[in-house]
Amino acid sequence: MSKGKILVTGGTGYIGSHTTAELIEAGYEVEILDNLCNSKVEVLDRIEKIAGVRPKFYDVDLRDAEKLAGVFKSGGFDTVMHFAGLKAVGESVEQPLRYYENNVGGTINLLECMQEYGCKKIVFSSSATVYGVQDTPKYVETMSTGGTISSPYGKTKYMIEEILKDVTVADSAFAVTILRYFNPIGAHRSGLLGEDPNDRPNNLMPIIMKVAKGEIGELTIFGDDYPTPDGSCVRDYIHVVDLAEGHLAAMEQMGPGVQIYNLGSGAGTSVFEMVKAFEKASGAELPCRVIGRRAGDLAEFYADPGLAKEKLGWEVKLTVDDAMEDTLRFLRTSA
Repeated sequence: MSKGKILVTGGTGYIGSHTTAELIEAGYEVEILDNLCNSKVEVLDRIEKIAGVRPKFYDVDLRDAEKLAGVFKSGGFDTVMHFAGLKAVGESVEQPLRYYENNVGGTINLLECMQEYGCKKIVFSSSATVYGVQDTPKYVETMSTGGTISSPYGKTKYMIEEILKDVTVADSAFAVTILRYFNPIGAHRSGLLGEDPNDRPNNLMPIIMKVAKGEIGELTIFGDDYPTPDGSCVRDYIHVVDLAEGHLAAMEQMGPGVQIYNLGSGAGTSVFEMVKAFEKASGAELPCRVIGRRAGDLAEFYADPGLAKEKLGWEVKLTVDDAMEDTLRFLRTSA
């Protein structure tokens, strides 16, 4: 018997697909809504191979209010896990209106449907970008947000967080969990699911993958003169399976109002350390070239995940080395 019925928006994407597999394996009935703008429908086959169940799929854009209402009318969902959204930081700077219209507008449509059809629980995939620039590299949930966000992408995450808070004030039946996370990496241990974006990659790991596949000639490293141990930027990398399990833990501990959690490892890894870890796992040298710093990049930041451990009983189990091995397995499987 199903534990509950979950709608996963963006469920064929990188994090959404891993979370869908975890939800099914945990006994939930899952349906996916995705417009496939940055994912592939073949992901459904891979989820089925992993979890033994093929989730029902709606090829629907959140901005299409009529089609979205049709999904909810037939759905009977207990909870929404909301991953859908455009996410390329650089592209958002070039196309801000597209990002606001898609990410914020789509979420408003989603919340209106949830209200109309009585689904009052949502887990939102947010980002550490909402913190902007802080005086310390260690980010905690009590810090201010919204003040120094450097991209329209990050601002859409902040705006959606604020909208969700306002919804719970207006309707006390709403339960909202906001998960702010840092840099997801890795792949499913089966090698069947991993990061395979249609759009231009902006994050370190998908670029490393493209260099390894020969689609990009070399990895460009922006700066080696930061005030960090090896001069390269330091970030908090979290294995995507740990992240998916964090979503499951958060959903199972939901209560009224708004809960906010960081999901991260609590430690930083530098760009050079990431390169070395990939080279160690692959046994091959990764072509790299260091150039000047990129505007807006911070030297170092990472999560304080203590609240998630205390309240959800969640913490990371997998390492950067695990992520590299799983990524290579995915690259071989998807080749």
